[in-house]
Amino acid sequence: MPEMPLVVWISLAGVLGLVVGSFLNVVILRLPERMAAGWRREARDILELEVDSAPLPPGIVREPSHCPQCKHPLSAADNIPLLGWLLLGGRCRYCKAPISIQYPLVELLSGVLSAVIVWKFGPSWSALAGLALTWTLIALSGIDFRTQLLPDQLTFPLLWLGLLLSLLPMFVDTRSAIIGAAVGYLSLWSVYWVFKLLTGKDGMGFGDFKLLAALGAWMGPVSLLPMILLSSLIGALIGGSLIVLRRHQRELPMPFGPFIAAAGWVWFVAGHELLQGYMQMTGLR
Repeated sequence: MPEMPLVVWISLAGVLGLVVGSFLNVVILRLPERMAAGWRREARDILELEVDSAPLPPGIVREPSHCPQCKHPLSAADNIPLLGWLLLGGRCRYCKAPISIQYPLVELLSGVLSAVIVWKFGPSWSALAGLALTWTLIALSGIDFRTQLLPDQLTFPLLWLGLLLSLLPMFVDTRSAIIGAAVGYLSLWSVYWVFKLLTGKDGMGFGDFKLLAALGAWMGPVSLLPMILLSSLIGALIGGSLIVLRRHQRELPMPFGPFIAAAGWVWFVAGHELLQGYMQMTGLR
């Protein structure tokens, strides 16, 4: 049997990414609600209060998709990634309520980035690992944008997977992965406490430390400074644009996790090329 051309693998990865993107929307919307419900139950248990009889929010896997407004279950046609939203005109088929633009954007982003991963690594185990990293970063970014949370349920598995892959090694060796995880966590942890001691305010959340630690485990300590610089640049551009275009108040907190995730993904895919280009531009060969 002849091998499939790379363009076929890239196309298949794009389609798979669209499908996975539909699931990522479910994770982005439902995981924080399940977490909050669990925290409330734990708090009531610690305080020895009466058990909360309210049902838990919908789970991530078992409960079918439904309209957030009218709660009507969605048909299979409505759930077609990207196409379903376009065919419905961005509105619920049953109650005509607007459907958030988040749904097609996450699906499209997942499809495009998945195709880029397979274009970069080809049909390989490295591509499969890269897809897992990509999808997790999309889910973390979406959750952080909506709730300013980076759940341990996603950051810790990403960290452990990076460390396990270093045993092969796939992207970096084990020594680099361990140092990258430790330095990634401690670097932002140090910045957090310096800022807090100087201003008395929290500059970022602990989830940011764990996310950078996970990326350090995947790509080693050499990647950390470029990722921090890239994330700061992306954050400054987007934050400045929001302040100018939408009059976003300067004192309102802005999630930093999506910028770390974006910088980490860019460096994962094109870090070597970016480093080589910088060295050639500055004459450091």
